[in-house]
Parts: sequence; structure tokens; C-alpha cells
Amino acid sequence: MMVYVLSHTGQPLMPTEDYRKVRILLKQHKAKVLQRTPFTIKLLHYTHEYKQPISLGVDAGSKVIGLSATTEKKELFASEVILRNDIVKLLSTRREFRRARRNRKKRYRSPRFDNRVHSKNKGWLAPSIENKIDTHLKTVKNVYKILPITNIVVETAAFDTQMLRAKELGLPLPKGVDYQQGEQIYSYNVREYVLFRDNHTCQHCKGKSKDPVLQVHHIESRKIGGDAPNNLITLCKTCHAKYHAGLIKELRVKRGASYRDAAFMGVMRWAFYDRLKQIYPNVSMTFGYITKHTRIKHQLEKKHYIDARCISGHPNALPTENLYLQKAVRKRNRQLHKATINKGGIRKSNQSPKYVYGFQLFDKVFYDNKECFIFGRRATGYFDIRMLDGTKLSAGVSYKKLKLLERRKTILMQQVEDFAT
Repeated sequence: MMVYVLSHTGQPLMPTEDYRKVRILLKQHKAKVLQRTPFTIKLLHYTHEYKQPISLGVDAGSKVIGLSATTEKKELFASEVILRNDIVKLLSTRREFRRARRNRKKRYRSPRFDNRVHSKNKGWLAPSIENKIDTHLKTVKNVYKILPITNIVVETAAFDTQMLRAKELGLPLPKGVDYQQGEQIYSYNVREYVLFRDNHTCQHCKGKSKDPVLQVHHIESRKIGGDAPNNLITLCKTCHAKYHAGLIKELRVKRGASYRDAAFMGVMRWAFYDRLKQIYPNVSMTFGYITKHTRIKHQLEKKHYIDARCISGHPNALPTENLYLQKAVRKRNRQLHKATINKGGIRKSNQSPKYVYGFQLFDKVFYDNKECFIFGRRATGYFDIRMLDGTKLSAGVSYKKLKLLERRKTILMQQVEDFAT
């Protein structure tokens, strides 16, 4: 295991694998432990700050980030970070609650279009995108705290969604003005386009119900799937009513491929790169085809942290055994009350106590000779214990059998032997 070292002034030094020397320094009170994962010590006396050039490769993504810090000969840090993907759903739920509350309590107020956040704040990005960019920046910052990084190389992908859609449907690839003349070019709105695309025919019964009334249906809920045409189909009123009544269990139509991740990368890549350049010196960009060529040339496996090693410019560096899985989690539940209103107009609180028998959600604990995390709590003192990859160790273990190792953070970290593909 690699031990990361900070000087007495808090500046990162080169890490060490000399465990004997580390134990002696700790025993003689010449160093102190700063954090458990990754294991980091801070020297309490003056020492020469010898450093080597270290390159940090960042494989940016919409679901997983790959990180790898390397010298020319050795990999010093490797990690994969699982990003949050629940923010869109949470914001949609908040919007529903707000609209319902204002419908109950306020008179109608017409929309004020000059008072929108988009027009007031130039460069505004959606909260889900902002959170992922912030997580990218925070993970890079955490590596900077423990290693003397000299340069950062970032791979950010750009996807041609129109070409991807054409390949999926078996259509000619777009060229030139085809990019200005999309699939909805002669339609007044999305609904008209969907009806025309489906030939004004119910896509479930194919017109067998003889119902002349047609309705546009979301295959996935609007909250999750959005209003994209590939998430909409034409149903007759009869089939639509039967589906929502539960008489039709599954529609005979599946939604097309979602390009949500591709769209995110298109929006995020320049924002992340520009913010990174404002904070750190020596930031450069590379592209996916270069990473792929490097990985194939050196016969390396396709994984995010291995891609990050290729991005860092040292694909032949000796791989580290220190693999860290990180997971971004929410800080707390912000919903104050349950949605259901009880008798008397009282709504039940949706806030649980922060501490239960001294433990809080996502604390790292020691149980059954394993380091794990608290994913669920009960007032009785029995907790749901899991590994960071979701492996369940116990659905209900007493707090008496747990030993606190680390307090929770917004980015959890655990050392693993390998990452799931």
C-alpha cells in the first residue's frame, strides 16, 4: 500500500512504500496520521522537499471518472469515481411539490419571463451538470492535496448525436446542411412530428381497436425520459387508458437509444476544462481516439482508470496496487415533510435524526473484519451495512457490533482489489 506524505508546511511530497520508516516516524511522534483512506501522514519536522514530475490523467465522464497519477516509471494513484445521477429526479420531485403547494395556497400568477435564471445569469448550467462538474473538480483537488502534481491531462469526449441516431436507425449519415435539417424540420411541434412518424396509427394495437382518438404517450416517464421524440409513441385512447389502468402490462414498443450522456459531455467538456485552467497551471486536453490508440498499442484492458493512465502519457508505468473506488453521495435529505397531508392539515416530518447511537448515514465503520459503510439506519440501532460497490453485508446489524473509522463525506472512498467492468 502506498503511503502519501505531506511536509510540515502541508505541501505534498513523494509517497513512500517504506512502512518501517513510517511506523518509526509515527512512534517517535515525528509524524501524524492525517487521513485513513488514502493513508496519508504529515511530517512534524523539517525535511528536504524532493519531488519528481507527476502527471495526472483525468478520464472525464457522465457516470464514472477515471483518475491516474503517474511518473515516467510508476503509477502512484488510481481511482474511479461514481457520479450522482439522482439530481434530475430530485429536482423534478421538488418542482412537483412546489407547484402543488402554490396551487393550494396562492392565487394564479402569470409567468414572468424576464425573471428567469437563464436570462439573469449568463453561462448558467443545469444543476445536474453543475454537480458533476463540481465533483470532477473536487476529485482533482483531492489528488492535488496528497501528490505534487506537475501537469494535468484531460480527455473530454464530443459526440455527434445526429450521426449516432442515423446509425441506429440505418439511415444515411448526415452531411453539410443535413445538420440544419433535423428529423423535425417540417413539423410545427413534437406532437405533430410523432403522429406523422407513426403514420397516425396506434403503435400497440396497430389500429385494431378502431379508436379514432390518438394520444402521444411517454414510454419512460417525462421526469426520467424527457420529451425527446424517441421517448414518445402514438397510442389510441383505448390502449392509453388500458395501459394506465394496468390492463396492459408492457407496451410492444421500446424507446430508442438515449443520448443523455452524449449531450451532457457536449455541454460539460469545455466548462470543466476552462474552470480547471483557471485553478491549476499546465492543463492540457487530449481526445478519445488518441487514448484508444494508446490503449490498443500497449494491449491494455478497457477500464476507466487504465484509460486515465494512458491519458497521463505514461501507459507503461508500473501499475499500482492502490485502487480506490469513490462514490459521490448527497449531503442530506432536503425534503422537510412527507407529501401526504394527514388529518387536521398536518404533514409528517421527512427529516430523520442526524445521529443514531452516535452514527450517521454513510459513516465508514468496521464490521466482521471489513471496512464498510452505513447505507440505512433504524431508530432501534440496527443498520444496513454495505460495501461501496453495493455489496450488502447485513440488512440489520446492531450498533454495538460496529466501530467507527471515518465520519461521512460527500465523496466516499474505499480501497478495492479491482473495479467492476
